[in-house]
Amino acid sequence: MSRPSKPFFLISSAALIAGLSAGPAAAGPEGTAWGYNSFGVPGLIDMPGAFGREDGELGYAVSHVQNQTRHALTFQISERLSASFRYSLLHDIRRNPGGPVEPYRYDRSFSLQYRFLEEGTYRPAFAIGVNDLVGTGIYGGEYVVASKTFSPQLRATLGLGWGRLGSHGGFTNPLGVLKPAFKYRPFAESGPGGGFQAKTWFRGDAAFFGGVEWRPNDRWRLVAEYSSDDYAREDGAAFKRKSPLNFGADYHYSDRTTFSARYLYGSELGLQFTYALNPKQPRMGSGLDAAPPPVVPRAGSAGPSPDLDEGALIAATRSALEKEGLTLHGLARDGDTLRIQIGNDRYPIAAQATGRAARALTGLAPAHIERFEIRLTEKGMPVSSVLLRRADLEALEFHPVASDLMRARTRIADAPTSLAPNGGYFPAFTAGLDPYVTPSFFDPDSPLRIDGGVAASARFEPTAGLVFSARLHQKLVGNMDRTIRPSTSVLPHVRSDGYLYAKGSDTSLTELTGAWYVRPGRDLYGRVTVGLLEQMYGGVSSELLWKPQNSRLALGAEVNWTKQRAFDDMFGFRDYDVATGHLSAYYQFDGGFMGQIDVGRYLAGDTGATVTLAREFDNGWKIGAFATLTNVSSEDFGEGSFDKGISLTIPIDWITGKPERRAINTTIRPVQRDGGARLAVPGRLYETVRGQQASALDASWGRFWK
Repeated sequence: MSRPSKPFFLISSAALIAGLSAGPAAAGPEGTAWGYNSFGVPGLIDMPGAFGREDGELGYAVSHVQNQTRHALTFQISERLSASFRYSLLHDIRRNPGGPVEPYRYDRSFSLQYRFLEEGTYRPAFAIGVNDLVGTGIYGGEYVVASKTFSPQLRATLGLGWGRLGSHGGFTNPLGVLKPAFKYRPFAESGPGGGFQAKTWFRGDAAFFGGVEWRPNDRWRLVAEYSSDDYAREDGAAFKRKSPLNFGADYHYSDRTTFSARYLYGSELGLQFTYALNPKQPRMGSGLDAAPPPVVPRAGSAGPSPDLDEGALIAATRSALEKEGLTLHGLARDGDTLRIQIGNDRYPIAAQATGRAARALTGLAPAHIERFEIRLTEKGMPVSSVLLRRADLEALEFHPVASDLMRARTRIADAPTSLAPNGGYFPAFTAGLDPYVTPSFFDPDSPLRIDGGVAASARFEPTAGLVFSARLHQKLVGNMDRTIRPSTSVLPHVRSDGYLYAKGSDTSLTELTGAWYVRPGRDLYGRVTVGLLEQMYGGVSSELLWKPQNSRLALGAEVNWTKQRAFDDMFGFRDYDVATGHLSAYYQFDGGFMGQIDVGRYLAGDTGATVTLAREFDNGWKIGAFATLTNVSSEDFGEGSFDKGISLTIPIDWITGKPERRAINTTIRPVQRDGGARLAVPGRLYETVRGQQASALDASWGRFWK
């Protein structure tokens, strides 16, 4: 143990004097960090701060200092909570202080920070955090930190750290007064890595850290920092640590892009690039949608008028809907009510599809029609019934609060039955040719692997609810077929031989299925899928979902029998089959958060549960994290200890500004192993139907008039 050095007190004293002279916090970016540190955490240079970034922000930071490159993906989960996934390329690193030097290592880790006290007029903000929450422990450290904004230009930070953050200038842990065990930090067991090391948290010596941030203008940030990290694993190997002082300058090239240069530990230069975006802020503003059709008021008397010929009305409605990217599945008249059943392959927001269909009907329906019922479908299944009055459409189109008034006068209910399929849509055949990209991020052997090529797809729907699909990939470029170390898993190789599928053939039949979607009862949805279900498995999958219109809760059950496909990704199979299945519960929390629990049997025959927490935005963005624990021990699972990762869904229309229902879906895993591996069946019911239900329509009803 040693006392904090004089430079620390110099920085702390300077910050205190500047703060006292500046007085209470002035107007500025209240509660928002001014930058990311080199570990991707909102903060100073190497040290964290107490402020988070803007709610919902997703930031990517890549930093480099001698023999270390760190990639970090950070999500501001809420105004107070942020999480980071970090992938580091390390050369000449010691696994443990004083141990032998390893020539290189790829290290993966998660961090979590929570601001438990907001900044006040005179009170700083306080946050608590854990670095390397789930990882190898190389960056293991915990902290409590306070930050205070003294003016729009000046901010100071003071913190207390443990682990790596308590390794320079350390002193006896003050938490030892609560329990003597806090005075000693147990050795972190490496094992297969990727596990929780909770017994080490906030234990051992503690040390102070701190710094000052100054923004002379909106473009620049200058930082001086006292670091409590002694870099014992790197000192004398990767570089020589000569001083605890760090100095840095950030240049904000734009609202999203920042370049940083640092002078670190009295011996090294460091660089960092940061890019941040917020899913709440579309790149194209309100979008590049074509103007919707106008509402056509009824001319003359509102009394009955002669009916149009049924066939002519169907043809005119089908043509009008096709101009809006919608398809007519069925049409029926019932007195003064006109009912239509539609499919939507264009608009990611169901409320927008509903509004466009309603507008189109005003120019087609006979004058005596007073109400429109629009039934929304997915995979040919009726999902929701939207009943609205024609007079409201005519009266409210240009009203300043048209959306609110229209929703108040509209009824949204379940649509358990279909209209007669007389819209001329079935049988339907579509085909396309598109580029594809298949990435793999941050695996143990390579930061990035990616294949790209051309995908041919086809879909045939002979009748409502029956869908035949095929997708063929032709690889043109990529390195997904490269591997450094073949799988050594003691479990059946249900996922760890994935590279062999990329190696087997450049032409892959990734999907060839027949699926039947059905409504077996009120609030119930069913699916049966047969064929080549995904790249690695074929078989039979069945699912039943209970999802009421306005319920936050949904329950599902899935049963599968599946057989492993041959490595050439065509029609052959290997000698491995397994029955799997899960019971699932889904719950929508406030603020766009969604939780999911799946309990059952996985592809390797192991049993357990997967917990998923995600945040969803009204525009279709979705960022989540998941973890799976089964009866497979961490030793048998291998590197990573258990399956976990991050999932991203990026709607294409957010990028292009044009209506588009497709999205980019990717999963980032620290490592892909065999334990906790689940079948990837296309068209699972929860994601299929919920976007067309009342809860989703309510959340995005503002798009009704767009």
